[in-house]
Amino acid sequence: MRSYLSILLLAFALPAHADTVAEVSSPDGTLKVEVDVNGEGRLGYSVSRKGEPLIGYSRLGMNLRNGREFLRGLKLDTKATRSFDETWEQPWGERRFVRNHYNELRTGFVEGDRDHRRLDIVFRVFDDGVGFRYEFPKQPRLDEVQIQQELTEFAIAQPATAWWIPAYEWNREEYLYTKTPLSEVGTAQTPITLRTEKGTHIAIHEAALVDYAGMNLAKGEGGRLRASLTPGSVANVVRRAPFATPWRTIQVADRAGGLVESSLILNLNEPNKLGDVSWFKPSKYVGVWWSLHLDQQTWGTGPKHGATTENTKRYIDFAAKHGFRGVLVEGWNVGWDGDWFANGWNFDFRKPTPDYDLEGLAAYAKSKGVHLIGHHETACAVSHYERQMDEAFALFEKLGIDAVKTGYVCDAGQIERQDETNGPVVREWHEGQFMSNHHTRVLEAAAKRHIAIDAHEPIKDTGLRRTYPNWVSREGARGQEFNAWGNPPNPPEHEPNLIFTRMLAGPMDFTPGVVSLKGRGGQVIQNTLARQLADYVVLYSPIHMAADLPEHYEQHMDAFQFIKDVPTDWQDTRVVNGEVGDYATIVRKDRNSEDWYLGSVTDEEARTLQVPLSFLDAGRAYTAQIYRDGDGADWKTSPFAFVREERAVKRGDTLTLKLGSGGGAAIRFVAK
Repeated sequence: MRSYLSILLLAFALPAHADTVAEVSSPDGTLKVEVDVNGEGRLGYSVSRKGEPLIGYSRLGMNLRNGREFLRGLKLDTKATRSFDETWEQPWGERRFVRNHYNELRTGFVEGDRDHRRLDIVFRVFDDGVGFRYEFPKQPRLDEVQIQQELTEFAIAQPATAWWIPAYEWNREEYLYTKTPLSEVGTAQTPITLRTEKGTHIAIHEAALVDYAGMNLAKGEGGRLRASLTPGSVANVVRRAPFATPWRTIQVADRAGGLVESSLILNLNEPNKLGDVSWFKPSKYVGVWWSLHLDQQTWGTGPKHGATTENTKRYIDFAAKHGFRGVLVEGWNVGWDGDWFANGWNFDFRKPTPDYDLEGLAAYAKSKGVHLIGHHETACAVSHYERQMDEAFALFEKLGIDAVKTGYVCDAGQIERQDETNGPVVREWHEGQFMSNHHTRVLEAAAKRHIAIDAHEPIKDTGLRRTYPNWVSREGARGQEFNAWGNPPNPPEHEPNLIFTRMLAGPMDFTPGVVSLKGRGGQVIQNTLARQLADYVVLYSPIHMAADLPEHYEQHMDAFQFIKDVPTDWQDTRVVNGEVGDYATIVRKDRNSEDWYLGSVTDEEARTLQVPLSFLDAGRAYTAQIYRDGDGADWKTSPFAFVREERAVKRGDTLTLKLGSGGGAAIRFVAK
């Protein structure tokens, strides 16, 4: 028999009876959102799919630092619905044309007391998910809004399995994904991916994170996930009305691949604010990077300095010979000597080291048809960087450097903010409101100089590449460098996890292509050779690095050919098969030719996958240039078992792919 205390706690956990005051369904009728108000004036919502509960009754509201919470005493004042359907074109992306089709419900709530404060909530319901956000109208009794926490909930209606990484840990987003029952999730970052016991796939994230704190999810009772805003130095969010929060997003699909194919996150962002961005060229690059992680060279000056004029010319020559547009050089500027990790205030982003001829190398690269890629590591001295970045971008524009990799290497919660020169330094989080605004300032300053940004140790991706198409890629997960020195290195399941979790947020600069399959001190990379090629297709980015050393590519020219050929800008993208954390096969059509490309990866389990070629264009013949695991391929025992072969194929054929443990396959379908 239950104790009196347990019954009392259960009663408090359950919502009071609530009445549905508004509802809206997706264009195809599959999803339905209901908005409820209970007898205490508390707000909530629920989502059903095909008539079955998907998200149970979940609370809505706000906890304010400078006023009463928006929680009780609310009543519906206005409601309106509309439908929207458009197709828009990405300047670059995983697909060229994106359909944006939803039904919208706009609800307005007011308090019944003497203050009569107002809060609006807007829902957009797509066939593959839901987005909703809060809007604070301008009103007499609520000018500055200091948000301590959102009271937003996601009550998953069925038992589910979750794939997630922890929030508020020192290493930011750079953790291996954990697979647990939903009931065992701690405080998680988003996107978090779920599979219900009935097989429905759900991903919870956010879109259009602008001037706001990033949202994490804390476990509540009974499969309930609660919003947890990243802390700020004053309140978590400080805004003046009117303003809107980011969209809270729920993507839904019958199969894991449906989450990848969804454009919901992009569609909930504002259209392009920059105008013509044809100056950004999707491309691949090489550079002084892997040698630093191997500890063969150093960022700081000295006998092992990697960023020398001579060494950079070697990479420029290699890029020109093999058709790479970019050459990244890290450690080129003043400030790397000493303990740069602890003191980013010594960096000068306008001054090269004495052994690095920046202007001469930019001219040399141009003469070879190559572009230098700039590098701005801040070591989290963010205010120091902001004081220099306009001049730094102007210098790069003058030299023809049109892409910059930025970095924010420090422990989480240690971003250094100094609002006034010589004023106190306060600490912020990478995912907080201050950094949300910082990244916007960087994008706007770079765009004025026609410079694209690839941010490492970034704030999470929430689809802002639609609004700012010069935000072309970012890190925000465990990348290839963990295979150089990580303890442990990335396991074989890492990429099959990323595809269905982190990659739902947007492009990742994973830096694939280490064909030597060795890290620092000979540490084994838990991939086969073919797997390193497949990563170029399954992990999307409009800029991809050929990360290995030039001499290693010269030892594997057969595999290197695929890296040279594979594009980074696509007409279409489809997921042929896949399960979260297990395997995936993705095909993409080149935007600039009629060719298709395929990447297939597996975890530690060897698999045989059947791939129908129904995606190929009808009535056209193709030559399949196949780069695959050879007989007995296994990351532990035979990682270099590798076959390159060709065969004639057409739409309607089926290929059989045999993937070894940690293995993969990469195919170019050349249209005749």
